[in-house]
Amino acid sequence: MTQRRMPSGQGPARRPGRTSSTSRPTQRVRVRDTASTRVEPRATGKAARPVPARRVAATKGAVKRTVAPRPKAFTGRAAVLIGLLVALVLAYTYPVRTYLAQESQIAKMKAAQTAQRALITEKAEEVAKWQDPVYVGDQARARLFYVRPGEIPLIVLNDPEGAARDAGKAPVAAPPDKWYDTLWSSVDAANREPKQ
Repeated sequence: MTQRRMPSGQGPARRPGRTSSTSRPTQRVRVRDTASTRVEPRATGKAARPVPARRVAATKGAVKRTVAPRPKAFTGRAAVLIGLLVALVLAYTYPVRTYLAQESQIAKMKAAQTAQRALITEKAEEVAKWQDPVYVGDQARARLFYVRPGEIPLIVLNDPEGAARDAGKAPVAAPPDKWYDTLWSSVDAANREPKQ
């Protein structure tokens, strides 16, 4: 017995059969696999009327399960955004590099200015000292051995070997070489030996 379907395509709310509690349980309904079965639409002499999409799909064979399309990992919008970001990075690379180079150049120039100002201050103090006649006289005595009238100059010569010879003592021995000088001289001497 065929069941009537409602216009919406749903079956009846209740299954046909006995509904009393004394009846035996209903049998299980077998479901056939209709994947290999092909249903052809009926050909009628009348003009074909439009068939709902559900029925057309049912007549073509088994209904395929529809799967929602997965979103693409790399969409067109993402490509445009990445391209825009790359263009911005490339556009700002040269100005940023120029800015950083100019900042380092400015820092070097400020350091050089500070050093020059310190040098100028030191030279100005030295010029102020040379304006004092006492300082000029002291520098003439120390550098040029000038003396004032009536003074007796005394010049001390530092000659330890001559002093030891005059005193009749043995000359002072030279200090020994440092260990790395000794090592290097032995390496140099080994290098100069002829090959046999």
